[in-house]
Formats: sequence, structure tokens, C-alpha cells
Amino acid sequence: MSPLETLAIVLTLCGILSLLAFKFRLLTASGSVASFGVGVVIGWFGSISWLVLLIIFVLLGFAVTRNRIQVKIRRNLQEGRRGERTYKNVLANSLVPAIIAVISAATGSQSDLAFTVAYLSAISVAAADTTASELGVLSTRTFLITDFRPVEAGTDGGVSAAGTMWALVASAFSSVIGWLVIMPTAPIDATILVPITMGVLGCMVDSVVGATLERREIVTKLGNNILSMAVGAAFGFLVLLLI
Repeated sequence: MSPLETLAIVLTLCGILSLLAFKFRLLTASGSVASFGVGVVIGWFGSISWLVLLIIFVLLGFAVTRNRIQVKIRRNLQEGRRGERTYKNVLANSLVPAIIAVISAATGSQSDLAFTVAYLSAISVAAADTTASELGVLSTRTFLITDFRPVEAGTDGGVSAAGTMWALVASAFSSVIGWLVIMPTAPIDATILVPITMGVLGCMVDSVVGATLERREIVTKLGNNILSMAVGAAFGFLVLLLI
């Protein structure tokens, strides 16, 4: 496939996704623009398969966000007015994957397994955190991750048994689907455990930072998301280099 054909496919996929997300009020105007821009960066500097995985994650995020949305609205636990996301939410979940794509292109390592696992790990963290937040927030029993005292659902750093279970499910789902999308001819082996583990680890890091630094307003929600994804991606990359 020529570079021009690749660019055309990337622009088309990103354009369709961003327009549909705006039309169905899943993203605000700023969120749609940010989604288009980040998608182009990942598709161009990473690969089309990296972009496809990002799109799958976005669809998963939309699904769990809209799950029991009326209940979330009544409890004032939704994003935006009806679950729609802004550019801040988009950047929080896609800036680290975009950076990985740019670095991999700059070093000529798009097909390197370590970079692939780092990318998978970042997406897994995003999937685990989003799913745990959107489904776990419906739990009746929520505890602060640092001292396990009961807190209200939606509290920064709050965790629940259901949310933790969904984090593991989402991390495993995104890792396996990501492997099949990015490396369809490679048999799934024990390496898949790395992004699965990093997804859950990153989700826990997000909760710990939320219960400490975010509650004290030292970091923002955006900064917390970026930090937790960066930790998951970095550890995934390092594990692949060491084994």
C-alpha cells in the first residue's frame, strides 16, 4: 500500500468516526476535532491496525458510557450532560498512544514487539480505567483504595469489587483483540499477559493517584489519566526488553 493510499484510509476512518461521534452526541465539537487529530497521528505514524484498535477502544468506551446512562444522570455521575466527552477526555485516553506511535516511527520500530506491547498496554489501561469507572460507579459499595474506608460512588480513588472485575475483563478484551488486530498471523502466547497485567496495574495507579494527588488538586483528571497510561506503557515496554 502506497503512503498516499494509507493516508487516504486513515483520513477516511478518522473523519467518519469523528463525525458519527459528534452526530450521536458521544463527543462534543472539541472532542470530535481532537479525536480526528489524534487518530490521524496514530494511523499515520503507527499503522492502520493501531488506528483500528483505537477505534475499537473508542466504541467500547461509548458502550460502557451509555450503559444505564439515565441512572448515572440521576446520580450526577455522568460525563458532560449526557455522557458526551470533550477534547480533554480524548487527550486523556489517546495522548500516550499517539506519543508511542510517533516515537516508534522516529526510531523505525513500528513492527517491534516491545513498541507493540507498549501500545497495547496503553490501550489496555485506558479500556480498564474507562470500563471500571463507567460500570463500577454503579456499585453500591465503594471504598477508597488507600485506606478502604467507604466512600460515595464517583469519588476520586474509589474502587469496588465490580469495578475491579470489569477492569480485568476490559484489559483482557482489549489486549487479545489488539493482538489479533495488530499481529493477526502471530500465535497468542504468554506475552499477552504483559498488556493484560499492565492494564489492570495502570487502572490501580489511576485510583491511587486519584485518592492522593488528584483529591489534593495537585494533578488534574487529565494528568492522572495520562500518568497512569504512561506507567502502564512504560512498564510493558521494559518487561519486553528484559524477557
